[in-house]
Amino acid sequence: MGTELKKAFSWEIDNFSERTDMIKSDPFSSGGCNWCLKVHPKGYIGQDGLILFLGVGDVHPESLRRGWKRRVRFCFVFLDQSGQELYRTPREDSSRLFCHEVPGCGRIIKFTLNELQEKGFLENNQLRVEIYMNVLEVVHQVESTVNDMVDFHGVQIPASQFGPVDKTFKELPDFGLDLELKRKGSQRGYMKQLICLIQTLIIKPPHSLSLLELSNAQSDLSVLTEAGFKLDWLRSKLEEASLAREKARVQQLEERVKNVELDLSDLKVELEKEKIKSAAIVSSFEFIDFLIKRVFLCCFSISKH
Repeated sequence: MGTELKKAFSWEIDNFSERTDMIKSDPFSSGGCNWCLKVHPKGYIGQDGLILFLGVGDVHPESLRRGWKRRVRFCFVFLDQSGQELYRTPREDSSRLFCHEVPGCGRIIKFTLNELQEKGFLENNQLRVEIYMNVLEVVHQVESTVNDMVDFHGVQIPASQFGPVDKTFKELPDFGLDLELKRKGSQRGYMKQLICLIQTLIIKPPHSLSLLELSNAQSDLSVLTEAGFKLDWLRSKLEEASLAREKARVQQLEERVKNVELDLSDLKVELEKEKIKSAAIVSSFEFIDFLIKRVFLCCFSISKH
């Protein structure tokens, strides 16, 4: 399929400044697969600017059974009305995985509506976008893609966790604002710590967390808080998880005590049975001894006569 990115689709969006809802393109084909584009003119998760998404848009449902995947490299290009390139999203040498758990991938374009107009992106209020792609891999079905690694803001996470992590970001607008850090050079490291916290405190059941996981979460939370992140919501999750673990620990101890008490009760019953049995044996020996003595006395008496 080659290594260079090739133009796959051109899209012209009329009356762009008047649009507020998500806009979806017609389907197009590239690398033997069907795709579509989506644009969020106003952004989301607290981000200013527009967001472009590339998504799988296969028209054959049977080819999108659980286990399908596509691996792609792509970029977006913005043009003026004469076809001159105004902006190209940064080139990425690594590919992106699309699968059942992650059917789309986006790019945040850091231009507000005013900036788009000032820079000549919206001549006649029309936005012109092209996508360049290279489809590296097409798999129609495998056993599972849940353990395949996918990219989330520069951090590799299992595909099975993409949905919960992405949902957390989208449901917390102020959290998106926290991604704009003063120390830009450390942004990827901070993002990795944030995602680790979400994986630990949001995705995993609270009572299942080990002391080591809670300790690591506390350490990451301290580092991020010192870096300026507003993470009270995650701190409350950490407190809930710690409390849940303590409750689970207490419950385990109570169960152990209950089991010991049951064992002790069984032992007491067994002991009483043994005492009764022992008493019966002693009584039988005493009776036999009594009979022997009686027989002896009888024999002695007979011999004297």
